[in-house]
Amino acid sequence: MRMLLNIKIPHQPFNAAVKDGSADSILNAILEASKPEAAYFTEQHGRRSAILIVDLPDPSKIPALVEPWFLAFEADVEIRTVMTPDDLKQAGLGELGKKWA
Repeated sequence: MRMLLNIKIPHQPFNAAVKDGSADSILNAILEASKPEAAYFTEQHGRRSAILIVDLPDPSKIPALVEPWFLAFEADVEIRTVMTPDDLKQAGLGELGKKWA
């Protein structure tokens, strides 16, 4: 199942990692472990943020995706299930519409 992780990173923990030189290695380790299909870094409401798209084979893998962000940076993480256009085509919206009309 494809998931969108919306990660908001507080200033203090990330600033400390930048100052001590560990930010790059921590981010690289998290990204290597989560193997995102896409990863974007941005700001949200004045805070450093990351948006990742990951393929989650099993819900029991959620902690492996989010705990590194919690533990390394005290980040807030929101998780959403997402679909590609091809996924949506396979959803059977026409049949659902007929069934529930």
